[in-house]
Amino acid sequence: MKPKYDENQLNELLYQALETERGGIKVYTAAVACAVNDDLRKEWKEYLEETRTHERVLTHVFEQLGLDVEARTPGRDVVAHQGASLVAAIEQAVAAGDPAAAQLVAAECVVLAETKDHLNWSLIGHVAERASGATAKVLKQAYEAVESDEDHHLYHTQGWTRELWIESLGLPAVLPPPEEIKHVETAIGASRAEQARETML
Repeated sequence: MKPKYDENQLNELLYQALETERGGIKVYTAAVACAVNDDLRKEWKEYLEETRTHERVLTHVFEQLGLDVEARTPGRDVVAHQGASLVAAIEQAVAAGDPAAAQLVAAECVVLAETKDHLNWSLIGHVAERASGATAKVLKQAYEAVESDEDHHLYHTQGWTRELWIESLGLPAVLPPPEEIKHVETAIGASRAEQARETML
């Protein structure tokens, strides 16, 4: 028999996940606007569209589970504040007048947003595997539709951020990063790509 999960806390996770996607749309919109590297701008535009799709996937989950997409919880409000803070950080960097520095701040903000986003979906997948019934089926369908995108967003942007920092330090950087070149989709793949970067210089 599968263990019983806390339904209220699952709902809280879903509210936070939806808010993370909505905040992510704003973060990516701001990031795209200040991208200097053409390859990175193209990448972020793709992630923005995928994040919009993820928001729609979660909205459908809410409809299927009978949840109110606009209901507020203290945790959801914190996530909204975090997202707004990331957008404000990008705007502050842009206002400082150094485009390369603003791009780097945007990359860091995307990594922070995607770290939370990746965690949300990992937890949704964890519940889907261990629950039963209609809720499990709904969550499993959503997770399978989104999970590979989330891995890609996190690991590739981490690579971009690392290499942009290395470039800013005046050291040889691999751009696009090894994660792009090797089409990384897992944590293990990301680690291997980073270890292989010296051979790509």
